[in-house]
Amino acid sequence: MMPVRNSSGRIGSYAFLMALSVLVLLPILSILSVALQPSGTPVTGLAWPEHPQWSNFTRAWTAGSFSTLIRSSFIVAVCVVPTATILSVLSGYAFGVMKFRFSNVLFYLMLIGIVMPFEATIVPLYYDLRSIHLTDNYLGVILPEIALSVSFGTFWMRAFFLSTPKVLIEAARIDGANSMTVLIKVLLPLARPAITTLSVLFFIWSWNEFLLSLVMLQSPNLRTAPAGLGLFVGQRSTDIPGLSAGALMIVAPVIVVYVALQRKVISGMLQGAVKG
Repeated sequence: MMPVRNSSGRIGSYAFLMALSVLVLLPILSILSVALQPSGTPVTGLAWPEHPQWSNFTRAWTAGSFSTLIRSSFIVAVCVVPTATILSVLSGYAFGVMKFRFSNVLFYLMLIGIVMPFEATIVPLYYDLRSIHLTDNYLGVILPEIALSVSFGTFWMRAFFLSTPKVLIEAARIDGANSMTVLIKVLLPLARPAITTLSVLFFIWSWNEFLLSLVMLQSPNLRTAPAGLGLFVGQRSTDIPGLSAGALMIVAPVIVVYVALQRKVISGMLQGAVKG
């Protein structure tokens, strides 16, 4: 009887996962079907067009200057992700492994960056950055994104370092390893899945950032993809197939990165959930 129960449980799990997959893919398929409709036709949801208009993607790419928008998003993400990841690893290691005065107080102060609504700080942040000539500049987006990311990254990496066996650290220190050697030689090889997951999250957040880019970047050649899509919507609100094509082109890099690293992302999430 046990094999039958195991088989039925496995079938139920697969059925549940299939249902969740349909719920996730259904909106994407719906947007794709709309993006392939001829321009000017009524939006019909999941109805697949008889003659798919793949040229809508080319038209949206040209009309919306998506090459410039995606280039700007990549510039911001390439600066934010590695910098925020390195700072998160270092601060997480300091709070999770090293002992120093007021460490708990400083850690909880850093957590304010997670719980404080970013929208409440956008106006004073704009005036502060404008006073040092960082508005309409990539740095005006990159620096705040790094600051926002490091708060969560510190929490994430501290949880991982707290979960690592203390025996490994003590053995390395008995062998004469200093703090940096312990981090690089002992802990970083174990932390690769957690760091990969954190980097993917940083990339997704940086790529999808809308409000900060909209406020800080006014020049059309500096706008990132989400902010540019928002303006594209305002200019072409009646071109539903073009808007859908533009939305799919913007979300494509995020999907590609996640699919390519999904195994490491899942492994990193499991590691990061063991201890806080």
